[in-house]
Order: sequence, then structure tokens, then C-alpha cells
Amino acid sequence: GEYKVQRWDIHKQDFLESAPGLGMFVTVTTPSDEILLSKLYGPQARFSFTSHISGEHTICLQSNSTRFVAFAGSKLRIHLDIRVGEHFLDESVLQAKDKVNEVNFRLEHLIEQIHHIAKEQNYEREREEKFRKTSEETNSNILWWAIVQTLILISIGIWQIKSLRDFFISKKLV
Repeated sequence: GEYKVQRWDIHKQDFLESAPGLGMFVTVTTPSDEILLSKLYGPQARFSFTSHISGEHTICLQSNSTRFVAFAGSKLRIHLDIRVGEHFLDESVLQAKDKVNEVNFRLEHLIEQIHHIAKEQNYEREREEKFRKTSEETNSNILWWAIVQTLILISIGIWQIKSLRDFFISKKLV
């Protein structure tokens, strides 16, 4: 990203080209709230970061001083240019063909690795889902087996009580 801060000048009724003494804290966080970049820059700067996870990243620009803002009538203009994707920081690297070819080869290799990792993750996800379904069916079967055993034991107990009662009645012991 690249930004430029302009401060409102009351006398000229226009924004000044640069805001001397005014700086910006730039903070970049990942979707999992991990801080990738937290640095103080001047009124005009270029910042970059590399993230190893995909998702929505948060870029926060915060003035380092409220004194200038209050003095200037609370008006600041910030020009912000954000480039997303892979960019080279040094333009001279792009002009060297052997370096470009090496980087291109590495990039293609990394892309292949990303596709391979994504396929492995999908395969693991499917296996986990199948295992979970099997586990739930097994737990369900165990529950039903316990219920059937309990019913069998209760019915055998009732049958034994009835049989013993009939036996004692027939022998005239009760």
C-alpha cells in the first residue's frame, strides 16, 4: 500500500501537499487477529506485508497526533493506493531475466504445492466426515443394544417373578 496525508490549511482554504510532523500508524491484521504489520510512518509512505493465510485482512491507518488535526480544523485528506497480490518491491529485479525466470519457476512450484495442499485438505475433510458418520452410527447402535438388553432383562425378571409366584401358589406355599 501507498498513502499520502494532506492537512487542511485555514489560510489558503486548501489542502497542503504534505503535512509536516504528521505521521500515521499503519496496522495490518489477519482474519485470525494476528498482527502482520504495526509501524509508524511519516506523512507519505509505502508499506507492504506478506500474509500466509487467505481471507479478509484489516488495514488500519491512525494519525500519530491529534494536535495537528485539532489545529487544522479536524480536516485531513488521505490518498490511499492498495495493491493486492504478489508484487516485487524492487523494480530492478523485474528487469533481470534470469531472476524473473527463477521467481516464475518458484511461483509455479508454490502454486502447485497450494493445489496439492488444498486437495489433501479436501481428502482429509471427507475422511473425517465419513469417520464421524460411522462413529455416530456406532454410538446409535450401542444405545439401541443397551435398550434391548435392558428390556430383555426386565422381561426375564418379570417372567421369573410370575413363574415363582405360580409355583408357590401351585405348591400352596403362599
